[in-house]
Amino acid sequence: MDSDLISLVNKLQDTFSNLGGELDMPQIAVVGSQSAGKSSVLETIVGRDFLPRGSGIVTRRPLVLQLIHTPKPDAHGNTEWGQFLHTDKRFTDFDEIRKEIEQETLRVAGQNKGISKLPISLRIYSPTVLDLTLVDLPGLTKVPVGDQPSDIEKQIRGLVQEYIGKENCVILSVSPANVDLANSESLKLARQVDPQGRRTIGVLTKLDLMDAGTNALDVLTGRLYPLKLGFIGIVNRSQLDINEKKAMKDALDSEMEFFKTHPAYRNIAHKCGTRYLARTLNQVLMGHIRDKLPDMKARLNTLMGQTQQELNSFGDAAVFGDANSQGALVLRLMTQFARDFIASIEGTSLDISTKELCGGARIYYIFNDVFGHALELIDSTSGLDAQDIRTAIRNSTGPRPSLFVPEVAFELLVKPQIKLLEAPALRCVELVYEELVRICHNCTSTELQRFPRLHSQIIEVVSELLRERLGPTSEYTQSLIDIQAAYINTNHPAFVSGSAGAARQANSPQQVKALPQPQRPSSTEPINGIFGFDDEEDENTEDGLSHGNSTRSVSSTVHDRSKIASSAPASGNASSSSTVSRQSRPHQHQHQNNKHDATRRPSSTAPTGGRASSPSARDTFLNYFFGQQQNGMPPGTSAAVGGMGFSAAMASGVAPAARDMQQTPAPTGLMAGKQDGNNAAYDMKSLGKHIEAVPTEGAPHLTMREEMETNLIRNLIASYFNIVRQTVQDLVPKAVMHFLVNNSSQQVQNRLVSTLYKPDLFQGLLNEDETIVAERARVKALLDAYKDAFRTLSEMNLKVV
Repeated sequence: MDSDLISLVNKLQDTFSNLGGELDMPQIAVVGSQSAGKSSVLETIVGRDFLPRGSGIVTRRPLVLQLIHTPKPDAHGNTEWGQFLHTDKRFTDFDEIRKEIEQETLRVAGQNKGISKLPISLRIYSPTVLDLTLVDLPGLTKVPVGDQPSDIEKQIRGLVQEYIGKENCVILSVSPANVDLANSESLKLARQVDPQGRRTIGVLTKLDLMDAGTNALDVLTGRLYPLKLGFIGIVNRSQLDINEKKAMKDALDSEMEFFKTHPAYRNIAHKCGTRYLARTLNQVLMGHIRDKLPDMKARLNTLMGQTQQELNSFGDAAVFGDANSQGALVLRLMTQFARDFIASIEGTSLDISTKELCGGARIYYIFNDVFGHALELIDSTSGLDAQDIRTAIRNSTGPRPSLFVPEVAFELLVKPQIKLLEAPALRCVELVYEELVRICHNCTSTELQRFPRLHSQIIEVVSELLRERLGPTSEYTQSLIDIQAAYINTNHPAFVSGSAGAARQANSPQQVKALPQPQRPSSTEPINGIFGFDDEEDENTEDGLSHGNSTRSVSSTVHDRSKIASSAPASGNASSSSTVSRQSRPHQHQHQNNKHDATRRPSSTAPTGGRASSPSARDTFLNYFFGQQQNGMPPGTSAAVGGMGFSAAMASGVAPAARDMQQTPAPTGLMAGKQDGNNAAYDMKSLGKHIEAVPTEGAPHLTMREEMETNLIRNLIASYFNIVRQTVQDLVPKAVMHFLVNNSSQQVQNRLVSTLYKPDLFQGLLNEDETIVAERARVKALLDAYKDAFRTLSEMNLKVV
């Protein structure tokens, strides 16, 4: 029965070694320093020379040695033979076994004296051995020699601790007797994993090489270093005996003779020697197996459940023969993919990461942070300087002087700025598309990974759907920008309220710098036979022109201009008729005009100087278009000539006097060129340098009117651009969600079913990966092995009881 236990363990160990099982089998690990005599101990137990020998590190791979007692010879008459797990060949010559171990070590561990964790499994069948399972580990070393890695000590220690750290492993610690036991590296490692010494057997070698007068009796009796399983002393063959090929039987007889005749060891000779060591190891191993049977069964039960779950994850291979089952499987996988895709976008997925943004949260980040920040970084007047604005104003008026700021110039300048919003909007669409593709690739499952072709086809179909939606989304997003540039709505409420502020901002610097000018008394001298108008008449004229104007933007549209023109005739026509009547009856007209003014505005007789200090928005509007009060001119006299220009003064029927003509500002721009003495012609040779948009050095600066117009246009562009920017920032995410995200989510399952749910495609789509097929076969074989082992252990447990 005991031999059946060890045979069972050996069988399980071989099975799990091939299948990669995680069951820890009870075994004995041989640990010791280099040249401590580990190999000699194993050879003595086996009774054959079969291990490689030499200087330095020889054992570079773990050797799992299974000793199987065979009292009868095999069919070929062989009583002793060996067999490796990696080959089916039987070795009856033990020298060939040594060569095979050396070749297998070189094949895996290489030529540089390095080590490998991959074990070599060797079975030895012999009538002279007891049933044992031993693991010969590489010898512990301190200093790397030859081509060994610099961390060879760390590698060997890690390998040894990996074996002896398991609770099912019995530690066979080999130490030479001619070295102080306090320096034993094997006992040091054994104490680290087995502090109480319950599963450690101490072996003292080279007792015959100790100094004369010394012995290891205190160690062997357990008084110096107590171990539960005790110490066993042995005497191996010397190198001379090995060279002379001394027989193993003679070596064992010589060993027993040494212990019986030695004065210190003769009383414990029956507990020393290799034969006693083999019997002890056999009994310890069988007892250890009995003790660990319940734990092994519990571990097997757990492993069977885990392996069954792993096998279920690979799916059932029986569905591949039934077309209906294949169709149901394909439909289920596509439906699950569509649900995972939508759940990732909506944020309802079960596998939500807590480390980084994923799915729909990344789309929100694109809308709110990336796209919004990109729009905020765009300057509303990027690429526009004062010369560009002045050139646009001049080009939009043609050969005629401008009375108001041309609306065409504003539209001409604001449309390219609106186009600056197109690149960030299209980039936002691309980023959302890339994120949807990323979500598509991440939507997978373990069952879907079984079928790589089906998985790739699903990704391709969904990617094609996203590509189809990318075009309309980009076109609509681009059309949003084109729509904003197609019609400049200056009647927008936000723009109307911002225009008055822009006008005040454009005029505020000049008004702050301007000091109150003393009011000049009205002229009593006739100008071309016409007496000068008084201040009240000028105020009436201004009130008549500004009566129809509201607090709208200064950038008046054509509609605004017609409204102003319709309000002006009340005073403008009266002014013209008054001029004619004054030429015929000047005194009568003056009397009637004063009477009329007194009737309309009884309070208009107040001085105008007080109003100039705090102008209203309407006065600011008129002062801007009809000229500022300059050089101390009162309103209504030379200001009308200087602000409206010579043509405007002639149109009103008033010819400027020479005194007022001297106050006309010097010509600028095109008129700043050379003029001949007769004031007859302009030097056309220098025309090219004057019509350039960007002035060269020494070119005239902007006039006050041009500077005001430029600032006004710039402020109006900023106001309208902010309106468009807010609109685009609101509409683009909505368009992307409607045309791309929501549309794709709604159509993904229908597109998958219409494209891939075809019976003639099922066989090709459900082709499994070869690695998955091999892994399923391995897991199934491992599960069967676990079940057989559990059944066998249950029967063995009943026999033991």
